[in-house]
Amino acid sequence: MNEHVDINQAADCAGEYTDEAFWTKVKNCARDIGKTLVEKALLLYYVMKDPDTPIWAKTAIIAALAYLICPLDTIPDVFPIIGYSDDAAVIAAVIALVQAYLKEEHRRQARAKVNSWFG
Repeated sequence: MNEHVDINQAADCAGEYTDEAFWTKVKNCARDIGKTLVEKALLLYYVMKDPDTPIWAKTAIIAALAYLICPLDTIPDVFPIIGYSDDAAVIAAVIALVQAYLKEEHRRQARAKVNSWFG
């Protein structure tokens, strides 16, 4: 898979991002998306909401989260197991990009939300 193409497609979807669309997708598709990817997406969400996170990092995060909720991505989400692999690659790339801004507080928030959904 070419992650550069995915990141470019993520940027194309960024204009479609809203918090409401993100939460709807993640809540409604959590089991399909999988615990690990949901936790990583939530981690990025909480980093994005942190006022200490710079605008460039928030922009990259919005693009990644938008790609997750965007119906037009490289591998359609309707395909079992592999449907979210491109989304996972984009999320992982952005986590690596904004690594310096990840705080333990963000990890705790993501973990707590995932545990409340997945038990």
